[in-house]
This record gives sequence, structure tokens and C-alpha cells, in this order.
Amino acid sequence: MKTPYKNIYSLLNQNRFIVWSLVIGTTVTCVVAILSVVKLHRETLNNAFMVNTDGSVIPLKLVSQKENLAVESLSHLDLFHTYFYNIDASNYKKNLEKALWLGNSSVDGLYRQKKSDGVYNRLLQYSLVQKVLKVHSEINLSKEPYPFKTITRFEINRGSVVDIYELVTTGNLIHVDRNFPKNTHGLLITDYFEKSLKKLNHEN
Repeated sequence: MKTPYKNIYSLLNQNRFIVWSLVIGTTVTCVVAILSVVKLHRETLNNAFMVNTDGSVIPLKLVSQKENLAVESLSHLDLFHTYFYNIDASNYKKNLEKALWLGNSSVDGLYRQKKSDGVYNRLLQYSLVQKVLKVHSEINLSKEPYPFKTITRFEINRGSVVDIYELVTTGNLIHVDRNFPKNTHGLLITDYFEKSLKKLNHEN
């Protein structure tokens, strides 16, 4: 006896094969897509890009996070000590304002103490020029907060007399959100303390 259908079992098997083929194909495509995205993400984290003058994109390899942190930490400390101690009658307000963005209340407290002691008034009254000659910092990056010690050598020009001083400061560094252009390194000085100050002979 003839039936209007072909072998129904054959059709079901064929449909099942098509469905499973689609499922497997879709799964493989999704896995490949996910792996590609993960690989691209990792490559993006390890590379930066800049636009050349002709419009082409140039990939730049980034240094490791540890090396990058060391460079930024030293740069942050150098910038702060330059702003805070490289002052004269014409720039002290601007420089101190920039310095206060790089530290917390411990820096602000020291600034207020110096202001109360008349340090900046004497700067204006006698037209003193305080110039930073060298900043050398040592920092321990093994664990945050990162303790540091900085030796700043600066001179005070009193017109006919120039004295050179060496200041030792200590404190810690912590991460904060970057603030362009006020705090570009995303670091903040805490527990800031002027440990010692000594006058040097000019031959030093």
C-alpha cells in the first residue's frame, strides 16, 4: 500500500541532522568569536596607538605596569617638589596651587604652617628667589601605600648672597583618579613630612 509520505523516519533523521549541524556550527562560531575578542582585548591592553603626521596609526608597546608605575611615581614626586619649593615672588601662588593638587591634607597643612610662619611674606618682602637644583627620590613599590624618601637640593638667592640647602622629605603615595591637567599621574602624596633641612657649603 502506497503512502503520500516518504519514509517518515528518514525525514525525521534528516531534520535532526540539519538541526544538530546548525547548533554545532553556531556554537563553534560563538566560541571562535569569543576567543577572538579576548585575544584582541589582551593585545589592546598591551599596546597604545598614536596618529602619525600622515594620518597613519602607529602601535606603541607599553612598558609593564610595574615599570610604568616607577616612572610615574618618580615623575610625580619630582613635579611636586619642583612646584612646592621652586618659588619666587612672581610664581609662588601659581606653583603652590599646582603642588596642592598632588598631595592630600598633610601637604595643605604644611603649606598653611609655612604661610602662618611668614615664609611667603618674606619671599615677597625681600624678593627672594628659591630655585630647585636637584630632586632625587627613592620609593618602595612592593605594596600600596608606597613609602618614599626624597632629597631636594635648592638655592635661595638673596641678591648678594646665595645659600644652598638640602631638604629630606618623606611620605607615601597612593592611587587616585587621574585629573587632567591637574594630576596627570593619578597619584597622591600622603603623610608628607619635612624630615630635615641643612645648609650646604658651596663646594658641596
